[in-house]
Amino acid sequence: MKLPRRTFLHMAAGAAALPTVLRVATAQAYPSRPVRLVVGFPAAGAQDIVARLMGQWLSERLGQPFIIENRPGAASNIAAEAVVRSPADGYTLLLVGATNAINASLYDKLNFNFIRDIAPLRASAALLWSWR
Repeated sequence: MKLPRRTFLHMAAGAAALPTVLRVATAQAYPSRPVRLVVGFPAAGAQDIVARLMGQWLSERLGQPFIIENRPGAASNIAAEAVVRSPADGYTLLLVGATNAINASLYDKLNFNFIRDIAPLRASAALLWSWR
């Protein structure tokens, strides 16, 4: 297959510019400020203890504080809605459990769509979720 000269020149220019573009698009260090970890249950419960252990572990490894915020009520829907309404910057995380999956199918008129509005993020042995 013979390439037309114009197509070849476009491809050559793109290949020459690629190393410059890659240097410009470097990622920022995460986290560069404190991270909120929202738990949908009251303090001293099983999820709260897991969140505090994970927050301490992540703080030691990433060098930024992980603030545990308990938002109990409405079968953890209050906490999930608070995370959905927060800025989409990755600094507000939600500790989820089976309750959140049940709520997504049980309640028809939630102010958010759990599948669409929440994105998974793996950290240690547990699953953290962050708003997209």
